[in-house]
Amino acid sequence: MLKLFSQTGWRFLWLALLTIILDQYTKTLVMRHIELYQAIEVLPFFNLTHVYNTGAAFSFLHDAGGWQRWFFTVIALVVSVLILWWLKQTSKQQIMLPIAFCLIIGGAIGNAYDRLVLGHVVDFLVVYYQNWSWPAFNVADSAISLGALLLIIDMFKNKEQKHD
Repeated sequence: MLKLFSQTGWRFLWLALLTIILDQYTKTLVMRHIELYQAIEVLPFFNLTHVYNTGAAFSFLHDAGGWQRWFFTVIALVVSVLILWWLKQTSKQQIMLPIAFCLIIGGAIGNAYDRLVLGHVVDFLVVYYQNWSWPAFNVADSAISLGALLLIIDMFKNKEQKHD
């Protein structure tokens, strides 16, 4: 069993756990110290704003009536199990791919936990410029986005290596 963890992508599962812990810790701080819809300016383009998201990314399906809570939770759990299987298939030489997968798992589980326990996802990071603002997000969303970016980089890196 130890060989399975040291020789596959599972060796980076600590990163998924760290992501979940950091995500839940920051959300707890926000819920305890920032009132719902309160915005605290941190920088001229960045606020901490306590909001709820009952949908998916960018509040997609936020007003769908409640079924989306279970739908997105199931998707997150199924994707996490699939990624765990992919991680088991990765070799010891692969680094970026399993790191990307672990960030995605950590983010998916962090948001799925919110949906299961709270019925919504707690978002609080808001980037804006004048009248334009990016939808609020959280640490889990950031980890998923970073993981997706690393997957894209890894895909191009491996494509270049195959042509060499």
